[in-house]
Amino acid sequence: MAYEFERTQRIAVLGGGPGGYEAALAGAQLGAEVTLVEREGVGGSAVLTDVVPSKTLIATAEATNGIGEAADLGVQFFTRSESGRAVRPEVTVNLAAVNARLMRLARQQSEDMKSQLIKAGVRIVQGEGRLDGPQRLVVSTGRGAAGTDFDEIDADTVVLSVGARPRILDTAVPDGERILTWTQLYTLQQIPEHLIVVGSGVTGAEFASAYTALGSQVTLISSRDQVLPGEDADAARVIEDVFKRNGMEVLSKSRAASVTRTEDGVIATLSDGRTVEGSHCLLAVGSIPNTAGIGLEEAGVQLTDSGHIRVNRVARTSMPSIYAAGDCSDFLPLASVASMQGRTAVFHAMGDGVTPIELRNVTSNIFTQPEIATVGWTQKQIEDGITQGEVYKLPLASNPRAKMMGIKDGFVKLFARTGSGTVIGGIIVAPHASELIMSVALAVEHRLTVDQLARAFSVYPSLTGSITDAARAMHIVN
Repeated sequence: MAYEFERTQRIAVLGGGPGGYEAALAGAQLGAEVTLVEREGVGGSAVLTDVVPSKTLIATAEATNGIGEAADLGVQFFTRSESGRAVRPEVTVNLAAVNARLMRLARQQSEDMKSQLIKAGVRIVQGEGRLDGPQRLVVSTGRGAAGTDFDEIDADTVVLSVGARPRILDTAVPDGERILTWTQLYTLQQIPEHLIVVGSGVTGAEFASAYTALGSQVTLISSRDQVLPGEDADAARVIEDVFKRNGMEVLSKSRAASVTRTEDGVIATLSDGRTVEGSHCLLAVGSIPNTAGIGLEEAGVQLTDSGHIRVNRVARTSMPSIYAAGDCSDFLPLASVASMQGRTAVFHAMGDGVTPIELRNVTSNIFTQPEIATVGWTQKQIEDGITQGEVYKLPLASNPRAKMMGIKDGFVKLFARTGSGTVIGGIIVAPHASELIMSVALAVEHRLTVDQLARAFSVYPSLTGSITDAARAMHIVN
């Protein structure tokens, strides 16, 4: 008796960022034949030039801040002069060493991810890839004498994870020396004397915060009424107050018309004619998906007006055999979301059990000092009547652990469904808010009530105590 065995499914992944990496691992885990195409290195820009290096830089900035604020806790640093007198030392940052370390960590993370893929049985092809129809990739490997060798990869399923790149202004062209995108900052050998940051969104605010802590004079140009437009108004107000208290100049309702290089620095001209002179300028004005010229339209993949790939909640595009994950898609541009999209895409393609991604359950974090972590519905959505909910805000200043640590800024804010008390969202503004938000995220994901959240034991004293205190204050009377 002859048996017919089903052929092993073939998965081709274009782009080795968080989404592509997780898609490849998931495919290998489910027994597929997986090929990953990446032009730079596994991890993509998230690991090599974006998330890993930027958050490593921010960790150094936090350490610098901690030393500067230690005196408030009674810790003082002195050295001895030749005469034996106590002299307060100057805290300095060796930016060349910092950048060398963070790029080394980025390469190490990339190599670790590559090793994991190889161990799982994933075939890795280095080169420039593009679609040749809905089930084929053509990869220019550059291995031939003329650099024109090609690999053709046929697949049952294609996962696109090609990422995005910094948006460039025609009137502010980066030169990699004085006018920089966030991917070019890591070549700097010295702390900028005066850094002009154009753009007060997440990227601009994070780098403005970090370089202020590292010792730069920083001018932040914001086209909106407040920094971090679109974020919780109370959180943005706290961050802007901290920025100004730390010596940052924030130019609100100001738009940069151009940035040009001078003999020994840069000059930013605003739309109202004012000028700002500095030593360096960081452009943080958004990003553009890397979707042009890779055969998407020819393969029948629908794009948005901005060039992002349209996907549904399981990361599937308009073509059944093609999925997309990460910043190239029209979903939320977060590394954690890209990873979840990559896994979800492959599970769905191979018929495994899958839960469609619910964006309202996604946690996000802004790595300023203090951090802003959010999950679920927002206060504005409640105030606009989009959903019904109650709001409770508890300043961190009342938290005993915060007092011990010298924390003066920040709060915990919870949102609960009117009537039932189900937790539908929350915001934490605090040091390491990215670690504190997890308990609120679990409450949102599993539809816990404020009473159920309050019954969890938080350590005393701890910053998480403010979460259970806020939940307790929202008690639903039965």
